[in-house]
Amino acid sequence: MPGKSYYDILGVPKDAGDDALKKAYRKLALLWHPDRNPPEKKELAEKKFKEISSAYETLNDPQKRAIYDEAGEEGLKASAGGGGGSGSGGGIPGGVHVRMGGGVPGGA
Repeated sequence: MPGKSYYDILGVPKDAGDDALKKAYRKLALLWHPDRNPPEKKELAEKKFKEISSAYETLNDPQKRAIYDEAGEEGLKASAGGGGGSGSGGGIPGGVHVRMGGGVPGGA
């Protein structure tokens, strides 16, 4: 299902650097965050926010960006293969890591 390019989604040129990507992502993420939109726009906001996050996550990673530039979204899906990867941040762009569980091992 080809749609808008990730560059178009973020509103940046193909040669955009890290700072331009981050600035565009933050601006759009704040604009389309579901919690910052009225209930009647929540569904649209969620869709847009996921699009924006996916675009940023891809373009901000040099390896993913190279694959995307070469083969588009389909190339990314093919390279994802059997799953896994470096997505330890729970799909949250920007290097935020989520740790589940609690306590100190062996602690009471």
